[in-house]
Amino acid sequence: MDVLRPPLVRIGGRVYRKNLIQEQPLPHEEEEEDLCAGAGDVDEPCDAFVVEETERGFQCRVEVPSPLYKYIIGKKGETKKRLETETRTSISIPKPGVEGEIVITGQQRGGVVSARTRIDVLLDSFRKKQPFTHFLSFALNQPAIQEKFLQFKEEVLEKCSKDHGVSSSLFQNPAKLHLTLGTLVLLNEQEIQKACDLLQRCKEDFVDQITGGQPLTVEVAGVEYMNDDPTMTDVLYAKVHMKDGSDRLQMVADQLVERFVASGLMLKEWDRVKLHATVMNTLFRKDPTEERNNTMTGKSSFKERESFNGQNILKLFENFHFGEVQLDSVLLSQRFSSDASGYYATSGQLCFS
Repeated sequence: MDVLRPPLVRIGGRVYRKNLIQEQPLPHEEEEEDLCAGAGDVDEPCDAFVVEETERGFQCRVEVPSPLYKYIIGKKGETKKRLETETRTSISIPKPGVEGEIVITGQQRGGVVSARTRIDVLLDSFRKKQPFTHFLSFALNQPAIQEKFLQFKEEVLEKCSKDHGVSSSLFQNPAKLHLTLGTLVLLNEQEIQKACDLLQRCKEDFVDQITGGQPLTVEVAGVEYMNDDPTMTDVLYAKVHMKDGSDRLQMVADQLVERFVASGLMLKEWDRVKLHATVMNTLFRKDPTEERNNTMTGKSSFKERESFNGQNILKLFENFHFGEVQLDSVLLSQRFSSDASGYYATSGQLCFS
């Protein structure tokens, strides 16, 4: 007879057995609600963290980016106090802005394990609320592509400017044309380095095999829209495909995202990466300083959007050819930044050759 075991749950890249914890909606004011309450019935993780035995009991160290300290402390220190009381432990947190380890100590190993696990649950909940800081991208800002994009913009404004909502403010910055594979929340240098290291492991594990150590020749041609009604368009994008008709670009994108999701550095959003290059986005109209990334940046802003009628654009520019590009690297790009070329500043990269 099979024995039923509690299901597994992944929290921040670590796997736990889950005792059917009820999912709780995140509070609007994060410091006023203690998400660690009721989280103590998560068992010890299957890939157990290290709990050291000391002369005074047991100790566990947790690497936590300093921007997340406040969620463990809570309003007026209430979350930290409750954790310490309910797990019979002492929790030492570095000063605000100082990177370091949170140290949990206690007389009983079970109490230390419980406190550590509840901190993991707490941090995972609030990390999901942080705006992303970095994203994996393919740069499409080569001069030839930029030139064709500016031609596209000029022709659209010439032929479709009278269509509802169409204006120059909708268009992408040509220096930042790109494909986004996935977004990340990296809150300190250690997390950025972890992402860079993972990129290099991906190169060794599967990227070299897929690309053969050579650039991927990609064609950018045709336009498509994201939503269901072309008369109420929010995002218009250029379609991207391999010149040789293969699915190697899709394979690289999907496997990279799969590996980053498994590591806990990225949240899974889609079954497959949608390869697209945003050329028009109604978010750009609202805030010209927006980094003009992909549609994932605007989840909380849909109510502020003023859609445009894209019917004529789709009809007239259905087969517009933006050009070919050699993709030779995946970049770890920094949001709200620019380098000397006008593209996003690069925190790390995976080179094909």
